[in-house]
Amino acid sequence: MGKVRNILQGKGNVVFSVAPTVTVYKAIELMSLKNIGGLLITDAYGKLLGIFTERDYARKLILKGKSSKDTLIGEIMTENPVTVSPDNSIEDCMKTMTNRFIRHLPVVDDGELVGMISIGDVVRYIMDEQRGIIEDLEFYITGHHQ
Repeated sequence: MGKVRNILQGKGNVVFSVAPTVTVYKAIELMSLKNIGGLLITDAYGKLLGIFTERDYARKLILKGKSSKDTLIGEIMTENPVTVSPDNSIEDCMKTMTNRFIRHLPVVDDGELVGMISIGDVVRYIMDEQRGIIEDLEFYITGHHQ
C-alpha cells in the first residue's frame, strides 16, 4: 500500500489556510469557493494551530447560537489536530480516520505543514491502486489488457 506522499504527488501540496483572526463567515466563504470541507488555521509563519471543518461549524457555532460574522475562527477551531507525515502509510491514515471519526489529516514534515489529505483522497487512492492490481492480473491471465 502507498504512502501519504503518493497522494500529495497526485493532488499537489496546495494548502488552504487562514489566520485565527479571520471570521468564521470568511472561512466558510473560502471553503465554499474552493469546494473543500476542511480549512487549516496557521499563524503568520505557517505553523499549524488548528483545523476547522464543516462539522465544527455545525457543532460549535450553529448549535450554540453564535454568529459566523461575529465569531473568529480561532475561537471554534479544533486545536492540535491529528497529523500525519508524508511517510505514513495510506492504511494507517484510513485506520486513524476511522478510529477517531475524522475526515481530514494535515500533513506535517519535520514541523512544516506540507499538505492535507481527506478521506476522499484516501478512498480514491485505494480504488486506483486496486484498479491497477486488477488490470495487472487480467494481463497476467489473458496476456493482454481488457
